Amino acid sequence: MARRLTLDFVRTASGSGLLLAAAALLAVIWANSPFAPRYFGFIQAEIPVRVGSFALTKSVGHWVSDALMPVFFLVLGMQAKFEVLRGELSSPRRLALPLAAALGGLLVPALTFLALNLGVPRTAGGWATPMATDMGVAMAVLSVAAPRLPPPLRIFLLTVSLADTLVAVVVNGALFAGDVHWKALAGAGLALGLLAVMGWWRRAPFLFYAAGFVVVWAFTIDSGVSTALAGVACGLTVPIGARRPGQDSMLTYFMDSMHPYVAYAVLPLFAFTSAGFAFRGHSPDQLLAPAPLGVGLGLLLGKPLGVFGFSLLAAVLRIGRRPTGVTWLELLGVGFLSGIGFTMSLFVGFLAFGDDPLARTQVRLAVIAASVVAAGLGGALLAMAERRRADLGDDAF
Repeated sequence: MARRLTLDFVRTASGSGLLLAAAALLAVIWANSPFAPRYFGFIQAEIPVRVGSFALTKSVGHWVSDALMPVFFLVLGMQAKFEVLRGELSSPRRLALPLAAALGGLLVPALTFLALNLGVPRTAGGWATPMATDMGVAMAVLSVAAPRLPPPLRIFLLTVSLADTLVAVVVNGALFAGDVHWKALAGAGLALGLLAVMGWWRRAPFLFYAAGFVVVWAFTIDSGVSTALAGVACGLTVPIGARRPGQDSMLTYFMDSMHPYVAYAVLPLFAFTSAGFAFRGHSPDQLLAPAPLGVGLGLLLGKPLGVFGFSLLAAVLRIGRRPTGVTWLELLGVGFLSGIGFTMSLFVGFLAFGDDPLARTQVRLAVIAASVVAAGLGGALLAMAERRRADLGDDAF
């Protein structure tokens, strides 16, 4: 049951990856066409929302980032809780190597960025941008390039991307909280506490949880803290126990029912509203500025070096074992796929460079360019590994 839920999550993420890429490509083409003013007019159009005393006006792009993306992080938080308590990561022996790989995927890209930006106060704070991995696109490339590779490889990639994205978002959300309104933050904490206590009520109506999520989000957006953190925190409060004998738990119900909408609607919409930028006024040499160079090299070199290098180190030190039936060449290919930052690095970069339009545009270009190259290299290595399996037979591994 646990393995089926894990693989179902992987398949949904894989299926949405191509849609994400198509949405981003459409945004880039539209932003550089004669109809570009309509694209930018759409994402910059302001939409007011008023519910009682709550009133807020944001652009379409900001609403997608601040109101829809937290739903993705809600599902991600629930998936992380499920995998650790009941899923593929509940075994310490299975958990050790992918966690070591995830640690490498966090440290090496961040250090790569800092090595190029440490003396640049304006951009040094963006070190978390190359730490994130776009799970959907990475899974899609793996499925297209090498569909017959063993399932443990997909679960390894899921673990690394899940851990790295959560840490990157939490770290960056905390670093760029801005002016924190402590009363609103206390209200969010109180609402989270009530959600956690409600977990003891096994037959609590679904509507109570939905209302609780909205209340936490409303307090958080008023507090100045990233609403992505509210999504993750809410996901961790959902109980994993069954509501009644023979029924799914609240967590698996929410996760299974919400994930397809997130994968096929929320993430593509975010890709569409965040990936579009005009080439006019920008040249390739701008990628050599410290911020985009740090992000690009962090994703393209830091990620595979960190993921593969720490996996190898963990195996040599006998801290963890390679996933069953998986080769080192396949793990290297997954290391490059983890360098596909795309929507997640765009999201983290939005938080880090939101007040610097030039750096934000440069970083956006670096994320897209590095993600495309990482996808090509990772896909080529995995396709090579699959052909090698076909020649030698799976029994040889």
